[in-house]
Amino acid sequence: MKSSALATFASGCFWCTEAVFKRLRGVLKVGSGYTGGTTEHPNYAALHQSRTGHAEAVQVEFDPSVIPYERLLDVFFATHDPTTLNRQGNDIGEEYRSVIFYHSEEQKAAAEGMIQKLEQEKVFANPIVTSIEPAQKFYPAEAEHQDFYDRNPNKPYCQIVIDPKIAKLRQKFAEYLKD
Repeated sequence: MKSSALATFASGCFWCTEAVFKRLRGVLKVGSGYTGGTTEHPNYAALHQSRTGHAEAVQVEFDPSVIPYERLLDVFFATHDPTTLNRQGNDIGEEYRSVIFYHSEEQKAAAEGMIQKLEQEKVFANPIVTSIEPAQKFYPAEAEHQDFYDRNPNKPYCQIVIDPKIAKLRQKFAEYLKD
């Protein structure tokens, strides 16, 4: 029996984030959804009218004996820009903010340590604005947003925005990818 843990990340468009994390060995399940706000049962339309306070996020179920949480943090920081407040590329708004939602004090400490390390090593030209917040209720997104990249690889958004993230993942984390 595999052991599992949860990780929750917001790093811009959840289509991108889901596509990246589901390719990692040790990741058992990834779902797109909404978290971090105050509205109960948010939906995509309300989120993008800035009425919920939620971020587009993914919830990752993973086997820590195969892929440690710290490796998920490495992938999180390598596949989005954690230095832009409330935006990723052309996606602008608080729903696209960069957040690590921790599920334990160990995850919180790991996230804080990772940010401190990246800042000390000056990995990014600008300061990291990623927030670290306790995990809240996660609301799964509508069905059309689940597995979006895998179902729509020929859509321009997927080719222009997501394909480069997948290419970067393959280049930097090849040893952690599923076969």
